[in-house]
Amino acid sequence: MQILKIGISPCPNDTFIFEHIYNNNFSIQNVQLKFIFADVQELNILAQQQELDIVKISYANFFNVEKNYNLLQCGGAMGFGVGPLLVNKIGNTFNLANATVAIPGVHTTANFLLQYLYPEIKNKTEIIFSEIENTVLQNKVDAGLLIHESRFTYAQRDLQKIADLGEMWQAKTNLPIPLGCIAINKNVDTNIAVALENNIRKSILKSKETYPQISDFVKSHAQEMEENVIRQHIDLYVNEFSLDIGTKGLQTVEKMREVLSII
Repeated sequence: MQILKIGISPCPNDTFIFEHIYNNNFSIQNVQLKFIFADVQELNILAQQQELDIVKISYANFFNVEKNYNLLQCGGAMGFGVGPLLVNKIGNTFNLANATVAIPGVHTTANFLLQYLYPEIKNKTEIIFSEIENTVLQNKVDAGLLIHESRFTYAQRDLQKIADLGEMWQAKTNLPIPLGCIAINKNVDTNIAVALENNIRKSILKSKETYPQISDFVKSHAQEMEENVIRQHIDLYVNEFSLDIGTKGLQTVEKMREVLSII
């Protein structure tokens, strides 16, 4: 039996996608998957260190690890209207060029978009994504870059949107925003990679059969997230690109590669 380590985030889109693989409803002969749950920035670093056989990473980080990893065509997060939000505390004023901005990680797609769209912002501090709202509210930084469920909760917390970086990317490129992808180590047999892709698609469709009901598995990993926020999260980040990134998805990946070469 071959044991492969797979890393995903505890966010609802990942647990929704992988639940039925985790529960062995869809398995691969002679392969056992050992799941590791971690924040996306930690997963990015683990991929750079080749600590995982299969891993959910930021698309912006894929180009740092593609020497050792191949891109799977499903299981990721990409789409229209799914981009990170730049926010600040209501009432605070500042010049963005001199602002200190909290980011969820240097190698995240969120930071890539910030570099591309606001190159004048140089002062950044890395904060785990779930703490960025509080960091802004406590005036420890001037602004913050929100991803995941914070996109749905910031307006309830005395925060206001400066910009939707996803909308800005779409306006410039007419392409979906490439947020996170599933990468598989090139040392893993190609037949296993193909089988895993098939199982990811099966797992997504299986989860959709009972949706909008939220399973205990998804809720347990979503921590204190309310069910309506979990549904908003799944609705936004699990879409047709999760099943297959397709031609449009591949175009946006190459556009990101092009942009990264010049910023």
